[in-house]
Amino acid sequence: MRVLFILLFLCSGLTAMGQDLFARLQAISNSGTDFFNVDGIEITSQQVAIPFTEKGIQKKYKRYDLKTLGTDSLLPFPNFYSSVSTEVVPGTTQITSYYFIEGVTAITFASINKKDQAFERAFVKLIRDKSIPKSVYTPVEIDSINFAGRKIPLGRSCYWMGINNVQCPHYGQLNWSVHQTQEDAAQSVTNQKNMIKAKKGGKIVSEEPVEVIFEAAAVKAEKAVYDFKGVTGLLAGMSGGKTLTIYFVSAPVREHYVSCVMSFWNNDVVNPSGLPPLLEHVMKLK
Repeated sequence: MRVLFILLFLCSGLTAMGQDLFARLQAISNSGTDFFNVDGIEITSQQVAIPFTEKGIQKKYKRYDLKTLGTDSLLPFPNFYSSVSTEVVPGTTQITSYYFIEGVTAITFASINKKDQAFERAFVKLIRDKSIPKSVYTPVEIDSINFAGRKIPLGRSCYWMGINNVQCPHYGQLNWSVHQTQEDAAQSVTNQKNMIKAKKGGKIVSEEPVEVIFEAAAVKAEKAVYDFKGVTGLLAGMSGGKTLTIYFVSAPVREHYVSCVMSFWNNDVVNPSGLPPLLEHVMKLK
């Protein structure tokens, strides 16, 4: 009876964890590749027609320089595994994990300043077992977005720049992730800010804290103005914009926490609220 109780307890715990993960997870499937975003981690999964051998994988993915390709012994099925860390700037490290499982399915996990291999193993198993529900997938062609559990209609003029990264020409851009904790959401925002600061071709020329209402939560955001220079600016802003106003926010949203980076060009449409239409869907300036 005691053993049965423990097994039931563990199974119910795993089920609850899976349900919470799926509530934070969002996915897009495009041209044979699945893209996922959760907890600030970007994940891809792709079927590839190559021999399931170390040599075959290294030949196909030689651009990743997988010289240290090994295996993860804690996965209960044949696999190849590698992890690469790259310091972008002091204190900011990009970590990418590569998993290859029979099929062949190539799965990558990309994150900044954190790595949770137990989570990676669990997610690889979900992909292998085809256990990720269709409900987490969003269409490639945008009509509306699922913003942390709330449907926001956008029409047909917007498009995905990446998973959980939507741009509406002249109306702004949103890039967000749903997290389990406020600490993780806040750290994700800091990481993204540091990554932007590390980019070449421009610089942040002003920063200030601002009071905002973000999805009904009164929080403090960071406002920054990024100035592009010369040809780089013209290429980055297809409309010819030269400065980008960026808001960095982390806040409690419904049952989870959201990290969000919002931006718009100096020549975008800005309403009397001080924000372009896309940003107005989720934030108000106090």
